[in-house]
Amino acid sequence: QVQLVESGGGLVQAGGSLRLSCAASESTFSIDLMGWYRQASGKQRELVASILSGGTTEYADSVKGRFTISRDNAKRSVYLQMNSLKPEDTAVYYCHVEEEQPGGYFASWGQGTTVTVSS
Repeated sequence: QVQLVESGGGLVQAGGSLRLSCAASESTFSIDLMGWYRQASGKQRELVASILSGGTTEYADSVKGRFTISRDNAKRSVYLQMNSLKPEDTAVYYCHVEEEQPGGYFASWGQGTTVTVSS
């Protein structure tokens, strides 16, 4: 299983910025999908943004125009630049990757990093 190490969470005031990073351990297989999910207290985990190996991105409507996802395939890393943060962005953010292996795709999750946005 791919190990994911996340960093970059913290406490920020509304309107501020944070950058999340996630690095995947080495593997003989390539990563197709990389993304970020979040789970606020008492709510279900939801997709924030994802990016395919070819660069195609997808964003939740709530973060469009404020968050930008990017990846470095050579470093097996994915990043989430979060600008104009709002209190409703407060959540635990999880890195998610899908590795292409013989027979299908194998998903892995990070341990989560907490983002708290104060009003």
